[in-house]
Amino acid sequence: MRVATFSNSRTAYSAINRENGLANAFIVAFRGGSVLGFVLTSLGLLNLMLLIWAYNTFYLGDDYTNEDVVKMYECIAGYGLGGSSIALFARVGGGIYTKAADVGADLAGKVEAGLEEDDPRNPATIADNVGDNVGDIAGMGADLFGSFAESTCACLVVASTSAQLVSD
Repeated sequence: MRVATFSNSRTAYSAINRENGLANAFIVAFRGGSVLGFVLTSLGLLNLMLLIWAYNTFYLGDDYTNEDVVKMYECIAGYGLGGSSIALFARVGGGIYTKAADVGADLAGKVEAGLEEDDPRNPATIADNVGDNVGDIAGMGADLFGSFAESTCACLVVASTSAQLVSD
């Protein structure tokens, strides 16, 4: 979240800077956005590696058959389901926070003080902007993690049925 916020301000500054133009602003925005993708992918792979290691160490042991390995990869498919569930709840929670901040800022500014929407004199505008930031960044990150977990586990399930793994 912090990297995205810094990246947003640096992109805006680069866009209004006449020396480098919009090309530099695009590079700054692209690099700032790629941080979320790399972090989510790295943490997802780390979690999956630890899950496979724990299953191998504590459940399979040294004497296991090919059917045990196939069962392990089918059980790990639950990681994808869990990632999808977490993504769903994170997306819904971010949406609720975003909508509550937006309604609160509008009520405080328009109804109580007679200000325009997103007026800098309204302190609730900060909460509205933070809510938009949470909805855009954390919500999309949750969707990205859910998609990553599901696709990775689908690959593991398909790989568990390969002829090289099943054959003796």
